[in-house]
Amino acid sequence: MTILRNKVKFSKNQRLDAYLAEEYPQFSRSFLKSLIEQEHITLNGERTKAGTKVKEGDEIVLRLPEVEGTSVAPQDIPLEIVYQDSDIAVINKPQGMVTHPAPGNYDGTLVNAILYHIGDLSGINGELRPGIVHRLDKDTSGLLVIAKNDAAHKALSEQIADKKARRIYWALVYGNIKANDGVVDTLIGRDPRDRKKMAVLKAGGREAVTRYRILERYGEYTLVECELETGRTHQIRVHMKHIGHPVAGDPVYSRQKDRFGLSGQLLHARKLELTHPRTGERMIFEAPLPEYFTAVLAKLKKM
Repeated sequence: MTILRNKVKFSKNQRLDAYLAEEYPQFSRSFLKSLIEQEHITLNGERTKAGTKVKEGDEIVLRLPEVEGTSVAPQDIPLEIVYQDSDIAVINKPQGMVTHPAPGNYDGTLVNAILYHIGDLSGINGELRPGIVHRLDKDTSGLLVIAKNDAAHKALSEQIADKKARRIYWALVYGNIKANDGVVDTLIGRDPRDRKKMAVLKAGGREAVTRYRILERYGEYTLVECELETGRTHQIRVHMKHIGHPVAGDPVYSRQKDRFGLSGQLLHARKLELTHPRTGERMIFEAPLPEYFTAVLAKLKKM
């Protein structure tokens, strides 16, 4: 067990968990709150609560338990690692791979593959696992970044929340979009008629903003570039359906006939731009369209 001692030098009338999150940026606030609830953090020698206000002269002791092994098993699954260092790794995820284990998909996931291929993961919120900063749907391919430690996870999550990271996707959608570019700004939440789906709502959802521009038109189809300003579940798929142009091959949000024998939606995370959490370097990564996607575009050019 690691013990950290902290004496409050001046007070800003902060909650204990907020104060510690500033003092120890390598830990997320939720992780620190869980340590307080488990009585691994004491204030002036006494157990305390996350909302307790700290004052000058207070003595705080953090007792950090040993990092626990993850319950997810490493699996030798092919994995394309675009970049990695001691803090982050950028992965080009194939279509058909679930990002994170969940009921019905406890193995064969991206996390299973990462645990096998990447050996220098440290604790993320007290557990030995890769920090999934943002996810891709099972049948969406392309780039995503993982954090190897708490500090990287916190920094990357904040970049996404503050819209300082850029996530750009290419999608083939049904129909010919008339405008050359546009913005879709709606509320997205669970579909009240089908809780397994997401939908644009008039009230009660979360703000979702997608910017798009046309890359090429193919008569009955349009190749479009989408940039996320927010990261809601199924956001691009829901927004494209909302403007009347669902993503080609989407088995959930499109009723159009599949003419190409697709295994899922033609949606690819094409470009990822972020600031490195340790060095401050601005980094840009790109992943070419997968072969099944380019094959469909080739067919459309001949039609």
